[in-house]
Amino acid sequence: MEWRWGKTRKGMILATALAATLTVTACGQNGGSAGEANSGSGSAQAEAGAEPSPSAPASKKLVVYSALNEDDVIQLKDQFKKDTGIEIESLNLGSAGEASTRVQAEKDAPKADILVGGSVEFYQPLAEQGLLEKYTSANASQIDAKFNDPNGYWQGWYMGVLGIVLNTERFEKELAPKGVQEPKTWDDLLDESYKRQFITSNPATAGGGYIFVADQLFRLGEQQGWEYLEKLNGNVHHYTQKAGDGINLTATGEFIAGMSWAHDIVKTMKQGYPIKAIVPEQTAFEIGGVGIVKGGANVDNAKAFVDWLLTKEAGELNTKLSNRYSVRADVAPPEGMPKIEEISLVEYDREKAAAMKEEVVKRFVGMTGTN
Repeated sequence: MEWRWGKTRKGMILATALAATLTVTACGQNGGSAGEANSGSGSAQAEAGAEPSPSAPASKKLVVYSALNEDDVIQLKDQFKKDTGIEIESLNLGSAGEASTRVQAEKDAPKADILVGGSVEFYQPLAEQGLLEKYTSANASQIDAKFNDPNGYWQGWYMGVLGIVLNTERFEKELAPKGVQEPKTWDDLLDESYKRQFITSNPATAGGGYIFVADQLFRLGEQQGWEYLEKLNGNVHHYTQKAGDGINLTATGEFIAGMSWAHDIVKTMKQGYPIKAIVPEQTAFEIGGVGIVKGGANVDNAKAFVDWLLTKEAGELNTKLSNRYSVRADVAPPEGMPKIEEISLVEYDREKAAAMKEEVVKRFVGMTGTN
């Protein structure tokens, strides 16, 4: 298993949430200072024994809209049923954009009880539209407050970093003989050798796609960031609806390189495909969320699910299944993944990213012709 990551002083400053939980300065999602990380970690460990055990309410049903991998959802819901007796009916929508759009479309007659997975950038607008139920789990006290919505409408429970997926067979056969080096930075993807051989996701539909675009604007500044995106567009074959699609298409050899979540790249790599995960300098990160849909039929069960999801045991299970980092300080990093503090992260302003999303997506769609 091969990882590459860069270290830049600037990138080692965690945006607004990470450092507080992992004594780091950069990588899975928002961050604070190293001092906050130490105090947050100690607090979480000191209170770990006080976690309330999830108890199943009278109803035994929960309808979940998911932006997670289907295999992960199956195992999570099986374990949740074992622990609580509650049966989950899940609809896998593949991306946070699709899931949030569905919740918005059903606002007058909600069909889901809970939304899980995908970046919290997609949860905040739902909260502002009054589509999420306010709930603060007792287990949230085990997690640094910077991963919680201060207003109580959503909760962060995992972290992920963006990476480059490289098809090693095609690269060695087609690009290496030309003297092209494996990409170490996002800028390396501007090499004309990747023309029509690079694939990434649509920021209008995929959380990873938007975070990638915002990454370029934050690391380069607005003007140079848009210039970069316009140049990169010349190498992009097309923009997929889901962040994970780029991994599959690169793994099967249709493209030489793509952009997606590093944990998903590693997971596919473990299945034997000729790919590697490269974490470039100044990469961006997500905080994966969970939120209760307002007006759902099984609110008590939804609360029990949030309680369960924030436990150490559920955090360890998700880390094992998905290679994602947990927001809990008492959950070890995923096997085969670099430590958070070893990754060069962009200074990602999550509040600004959420505020500018509509305008950025509109400009991007106009520039690239995507829908």
